[in-house]
Amino acid sequence: MDLAFTPQELAFRDEIRGWVKDNLPADIAHKVHNALRLSRDDMQRWAKILGKKGWLGYGWPKEFGGPGWTAVQKHLFEEECALAGAPRIVPFGPVMVAPVIMAFGNKEQQERFLPGIASGEVWWSQGYSEPGSGSDLASVKTRAERQGDHYLVNGQKTWTTLGQYGEWIFCLVRTSTEGKPQTGISFLLVDMKSPGVTVRPIKLLDGECEVNEVFFDNVKVPVENLIGEENKGWTYAKHLLSHERTNIADVNRAKRELERLKRIAKAEGMWDDLRFRDQIALLEVDIVALEMLVLRVLSAEKSGKQSLDIAGLLKIKGSEIQQRYAELMMLAAGPFSLPFIEEAMEAGWQGNFPGGVVANAPLASTYFNMRKTTIYGGSNEVQRNIVAQTVLG
Repeated sequence: MDLAFTPQELAFRDEIRGWVKDNLPADIAHKVHNALRLSRDDMQRWAKILGKKGWLGYGWPKEFGGPGWTAVQKHLFEEECALAGAPRIVPFGPVMVAPVIMAFGNKEQQERFLPGIASGEVWWSQGYSEPGSGSDLASVKTRAERQGDHYLVNGQKTWTTLGQYGEWIFCLVRTSTEGKPQTGISFLLVDMKSPGVTVRPIKLLDGECEVNEVFFDNVKVPVENLIGEENKGWTYAKHLLSHERTNIADVNRAKRELERLKRIAKAEGMWDDLRFRDQIALLEVDIVALEMLVLRVLSAEKSGKQSLDIAGLLKIKGSEIQQRYAELMMLAAGPFSLPFIEEAMEAGWQGNFPGGVVANAPLASTYFNMRKTTIYGGSNEVQRNIVAQTVLG
């Protein structure tokens, strides 16, 4: 693959860089560069800024209100946003459910749901995993029973990222128990304000509630919220997962965090350790290779080829890289990578950290949080099986 950008692509990059510089709020960029906590308002504020420009759905075709960018342009946009310190776009609406609605939803559903996603006004959540169904999504038990003009939904979803902010949730639900498990699953859109929906945050080691449990107790969902055909949800879920695994790789965040790792290593004197620099160099080589994989997936999507197999490989490599840079930051900071203790931070006594700023304190928190990346979106063990079966034969 030729990674040399054309003059037109370089001009596009300059345009994006200038616009992001002029429109990204400085307080948000400061938080991102220094790994400080982003609030719902921070994430939503940036989403609405992008939405107003028409770039929140930056991967969308023009027919659905997107910019219709090429694979390279999308990559350059992601890169410039990440390096400038823009928050990662919350993917559940614009990156995950929107392509499913475009591909399998009817015209009424597209006109109803896509504008709110494109503007950043509506916050979407994902309802896939259950207490007994993680990587094995075919075993989902949340039930949706057809009763006239609505479904009655009962069950539980878990590990719902940022679900406490959700206004709508797309769910895999079981509508049939006949035949293979995959054949009885449907794809349903649920208003989280509906009676019977309960969200219970799960408090993690860092004191944050990044994930949640979502309970459905006799929740009425109109039949018109069913995407595509009943019992065909597994097909739609696979389409969505290819987008999710591409997004999990997050190569541009890896490039930004690589620079942060170098800053911490220099501040702590570890940059002079040749063996430690070797590890940073190896990481940088892998990030470049990951970027090439991303371009392959995007090129496949552009040409209309199925990118799921490559996306699985991309997810494996991207998630492992995230764990590596988090671990190297911990090693570079040494005793300064204390666990993130919110109360202690607020009291002001956890102030002497790499670089001399409190912003570098949550290194241990980042390390622990990144342990999940090789599990969610389909565990890496499962992804390796898929790659072995479909690519190696």
